[in-house]
Amino acid sequence: MDLHVRLDGRGDLSGQLYRQVRAAILAGRLPAGQPLPPTRELAGDLGIARNTVSMAYDRLAAEGFLTARPGVGTFVADGLAQDGPPGDDGDQVALAPRAVWAGLPEAADLAAADAEYDFRPGVPDATLFPYAAWRRVTTRQLRASAVGTGAHIASAGHPALRAAIARHVAVARGVPASAGDVIVTSGSQQAVDLLARVLLAPGDVVAVEDPGYPLPRKLLTASGYSVVPVPVDGDGLVVGALPDAARLVYVTPSHQFPLGPSMSLGRRLALLEWARRTGALIVEDDYDSEFRFAGRPFEPLAGLGAAGHVAYVGSFSKTLLPTLRLGFVVAPRSLRDAMHKAKQLLDWHTAVPAQAALAELIDEGLFARHLKAMRRVYARRHHLVTSLLRRDFAGRLEPVPSLVGLHVTALLTDPSADDVEVAARARSAGVEVLPLSPLAVTHPVRGLALGYGAIAEDRIAAGLARLRETLP
Repeated sequence: MDLHVRLDGRGDLSGQLYRQVRAAILAGRLPAGQPLPPTRELAGDLGIARNTVSMAYDRLAAEGFLTARPGVGTFVADGLAQDGPPGDDGDQVALAPRAVWAGLPEAADLAAADAEYDFRPGVPDATLFPYAAWRRVTTRQLRASAVGTGAHIASAGHPALRAAIARHVAVARGVPASAGDVIVTSGSQQAVDLLARVLLAPGDVVAVEDPGYPLPRKLLTASGYSVVPVPVDGDGLVVGALPDAARLVYVTPSHQFPLGPSMSLGRRLALLEWARRTGALIVEDDYDSEFRFAGRPFEPLAGLGAAGHVAYVGSFSKTLLPTLRLGFVVAPRSLRDAMHKAKQLLDWHTAVPAQAALAELIDEGLFARHLKAMRRVYARRHHLVTSLLRRDFAGRLEPVPSLVGLHVTALLTDPSADDVEVAARARSAGVEVLPLSPLAVTHPVRGLALGYGAIAEDRIAAGLARLRETLP
């Protein structure tokens, strides 16, 4: 890579170069094995004599900082004690973030989980991703003829993907949408952020399910809104507990996260009526309803009317891979233009080749075929997990009935049991599960959420047997 050197004046140029390269090596900015620019190249970049660079390199090599490989180049020597990149030593600075950030937990590295038995909810089986088909459509989109000028596109997303998503949600979920209503995002979290940005002012009241998905709640809190937790029961969000002052409510009606029930039709109609009466926006996160294993699918809020008060949010993190970072929102038309502007200001647009590749995957029917195959796989895992919970955990865990999604929730029957402690003991035994109580603000529920996307079917029984050994 290019080597940045600042030379002052015309005196002791070789010494200045020596000291700056030496400091970069000791600080870790030039790690062991890093090649340095050839003397002729660096001399040309700095506008100095080649001999001046050679003298500095020779001095560094004599002191053991550099090593020369004839015919190959000059490299930072191995075995040096380096301080690491700048900032690793806790540099003290005068600037400080807003206090709200201190109250949020550390950003999680979800890829770091290495449990022997991985029951994390919401994680799909990466081994069953359609890699061959994805490589084929991605390769086509990275050809010069497809890339064209490589210029930015409209912030709302690739036209073919917007049209494909509109057809998909209309046919598969009953959500009336045109391509113009769809905005492609980098996951559902960005969709929530965009909606809040264009609709809310600092201090506005927003409502979230409690317990509920923590990331949108933390996002809205960090953005300066007044977040009100609303309880959930067997019929979903308790609409009667919603504050009339709320301008936005975030819900997961098809498969409430983390408890699992689907919102009843009566409760859905009541929520839509509340939104009409108060002029609020309902953010409907339909995060995993593609995986329904029995019964008739529930009608999404976006398909029941009051379209101007519902934003339908989805992503491909559960159906394909979270690492693709592809999501969407079917936005109320009154907010659409503002959201296009907000998306452009935020990150201009989501990666174009991945958008175009996904559009092909959907249009060729490969996405629908993949969904059908995954639905069969997850149905077997769902049945096995729920059967074993009922048979082997009676008196300890009570599974919450659910026929959709990528996880099963089970409540601790012992009211004195600590689900966080249970999860910690399970983790020590090689079993990764999610405790429920940290997902609530004022309405805690003690239990565990057990996903079955990341664990193979033939490992579920052994994993649950290990979990049972850790329960009080």
